Amino acid sequence: MADLAPDQRNYFYLLSAERVGIHKSILYALRWVHASPDLTDGEKGLGITANQGRDDSVDTFPEQVQYAANTLRSLTNQLVDEGWSGADLWDSEAGRYADKFLNRIAQGYQPQQGDRSAGALAPTNGEELKQRYIEDLSIDYSGDQLPQSLGYLDQALLRFAERVPQFYQKIVHQRDALLEAIRVWRQLNTRDEAIRSMLNVSDDFELTSEEDLVALDRELAKFAANMARFFAGYPHQREALIRLTQLWRQLPSREDAIASLQEDTSPNTDLDLLDPALLAFVKRIPTYYQGRGDQRNAVTEGYRLWHNIPSRKQALLDLGIQQDLFSTPLDPETATQVGKQLDQALLDFIKRVPRFFNEKESQREGLLRMIQLWRRLGARDTAVQSVMDDLKEMERAKAAEAAALAPRPPALPPRPTRWTPRNIQLSASIIPNGNFTWAEATRAGQRMPPNQATVDAMIRIATLAQRARNQIGRPFVITSWYRPPAINRAVGGSTYSRHIVGDAIDYYVEGLTGYDLYRALNPWWPGGLGLYGGNRYMISHIDARNYRARWNHR
Repeated sequence: MADLAPDQRNYFYLLSAERVGIHKSILYALRWVHASPDLTDGEKGLGITANQGRDDSVDTFPEQVQYAANTLRSLTNQLVDEGWSGADLWDSEAGRYADKFLNRIAQGYQPQQGDRSAGALAPTNGEELKQRYIEDLSIDYSGDQLPQSLGYLDQALLRFAERVPQFYQKIVHQRDALLEAIRVWRQLNTRDEAIRSMLNVSDDFELTSEEDLVALDRELAKFAANMARFFAGYPHQREALIRLTQLWRQLPSREDAIASLQEDTSPNTDLDLLDPALLAFVKRIPTYYQGRGDQRNAVTEGYRLWHNIPSRKQALLDLGIQQDLFSTPLDPETATQVGKQLDQALLDFIKRVPRFFNEKESQREGLLRMIQLWRRLGARDTAVQSVMDDLKEMERAKAAEAAALAPRPPALPPRPTRWTPRNIQLSASIIPNGNFTWAEATRAGQRMPPNQATVDAMIRIATLAQRARNQIGRPFVITSWYRPPAINRAVGGSTYSRHIVGDAIDYYVEGLTGYDLYRALNPWWPGGLGLYGGNRYMISHIDARNYRARWNHR
């Protein structure tokens, strides 16, 4: 008997659609209209059977979805070779596959015998396929409040891509965005394949040297500049540009990327990207502060802008310098005492900055101005570039993670060789010697995983979260982990919420703000990383999706 909920099936559709560069809703439609063959895991298939001469299994739901996505890619490529245009495949105004292409899918498809990635697709009723496809698409678009007409999208995507080289700062998330776009555009399966295709190197190549990275960045910028030139309106090209936008802007979903392009097509990066480097600079100031006049001036100006104080004199008063000291010349001894007093006040301010930084524009501009004066840079733009260089150096260095030994758990019943829905021990750690227990993941047993796919997803995120917990060195207080679909809807969770799959965690850490946690994990966390809430004590979110996504819902 089938035990996957609709939202869990949707998760598999999303994974394969993102991997291959097809439109997710067509997978939902295929499953609905075919509901065959019967699968060994109790599910119904998407009309896929193994291709001729293949022994590979397609008798589980994840395998059906994977091969259905591959098959649609294979069919699309064949039609392009036969002369189909982008307009034959995609209706730009409606933002969906064209009726002509949907009718062709409904006729079924038998890939060539040598095509080892695709399967045979059975024919079906074209009108019903279209109806179910549009049904799922409408749910997606209405949930993200997208406009009825998406006629603007292609030109917005091309304008965005054309300007990417101008704003490419060679930082990690931008490089990842370009590599993912190239992977989808070139119909490759992995990031490593995308790297090798850009550098034209052998399969055993590893990106390790600075020279290789410089060469890769040069090729990435060149590829982005030519995307508009070679864009033919094919669906996978469009999906590549949407993915580029999503990851470049660090948005949680495809639909968020589409919506973001309605008004703004610039790839200019928000300055909040610089926050880790700004705070790293601030933390070094006490070590290098010598009380020189230029240093005092830099930090005082930073203090003034941080607090929105209109004048330097008012800032000095606010720092504790007495009013009467401004009216008469100071003798050397008094000047020395006042200088020491000011130095102490400025250092006290600097030490408070990391704790009270909450991404206000005035705070960020204060720190930028302080760096500009400290480094004796001529203009604000020069200071921004200087901090951007700091950020790239931090990312290259991959600052060492804090080592924190996990506490040894108490004696437990013998651990099974593999966790299943039937052998979970609530008090046991999910991974050996880990900190996260099944009790935390299931809300003390109230939300037990219904199937093996959910169990595996919970193990996947527990493994990653343990690495994060070790780095932070403090306990994670879990507020939400696995949520059954009905509970997810009741609490207002997104239709695409990773919580329903089991590989997402909402949490907080005593003594640290959401911003602290975000900045600590952002350089390396491989999946989704976000913040929710309206103040500096935000709930942090992590998930184990297969690409980097970042967001901040304030």
